[in-house]
Amino acid sequence: MAADLSDSRGGEERKIILTGNSELDKKIADGLPVRSLTLIEGENDTGKSVLTQQIIWGAMKQGMSVDLFTTENTSKSFIKQMESMSLDISEYFAWGYLKIFPLHIAGCEWKTEEMDGVMSRLITHIRNSKSQVVIIDSLTLFTEYAETDTILTFFTNCKSLVDHGKTILITLHTYAFEEDTLVRIRSICDAHLNMKKALIGEKYLMVMEVVKVRGAHKTTGNLVSFEVHPGYGIKVIPLSFARI
Repeated sequence: MAADLSDSRGGEERKIILTGNSELDKKIADGLPVRSLTLIEGENDTGKSVLTQQIIWGAMKQGMSVDLFTTENTSKSFIKQMESMSLDISEYFAWGYLKIFPLHIAGCEWKTEEMDGVMSRLITHIRNSKSQVVIIDSLTLFTEYAETDTILTFFTNCKSLVDHGKTILITLHTYAFEEDTLVRIRSICDAHLNMKKALIGEKYLMVMEVVKVRGAHKTTGNLVSFEVHPGYGIKVIPLSFARI
C-alpha cells in the first residue's frame, strides 16, 4: 500500500478535483477547480461534512495531500465516519497524506480578542503547509467570537493563498452570518455550493445546489439530491418529487 500511495503522488498536474462519485462530479461542472476557494454553506444536517469527506477521498485518490481543520470531529471519529461511507482513509492518514487538526477543545473558552490571532495563525499554517488541499469544517465556531472584518480578512487571505497554489474549501452554517456578510463572502469565493434539505414522502434528502464554479465549462445552477447509506456512502436520488 505504501508503494502504491507513493507512486500516485505528483505526476501530471490536476486541473480539477473529482469527488470519486461520478454523479456528483457531473453536477459540479465535472469537478472543483484546483487553486480555488470553495464555499460550502447550509443549515444543520444538510450534508456539508459528508460532501467534504467525499472531496477529501477524491483528492487523495488523485495523488493530492490534504489538511483538514475540523471543529466537529477528533481524528479517530473522523476516520470512523469515513469508514462508515466505505471510504477507508486509514492508510492515507498513517502515511501522512491526510493530516487532521481538531479545533474544538473541550473546556476552552474562546474570547473575541484571541480569535484574530487564532485565524492569523491558521492562515500562516496553511501558507507553510506542503498539502495542496485544505478543508475547514466548519468556520461557524469562529463566527461566535470573531468580528465581521476579521472573517472577511480571513477569506481575503485564503484567496491570496489560492493564487499561490492552494485549494481551499470552507464550510459554514448560513444562520451564523448576516446576509450582507454572506454576500461579500460569496463574492470572494471561486465556487459556491449551497446545501439544503428536500422532503420526499416522509423522508428528507440532502440537496446540493451548484451556485457557481469559476471557469466551469458546463452550466452551474444544477441540483443533485442524495442520501448517505451506512456501508455504502453517498447515493444520488432523483429529485423529481422533492419539495425543497
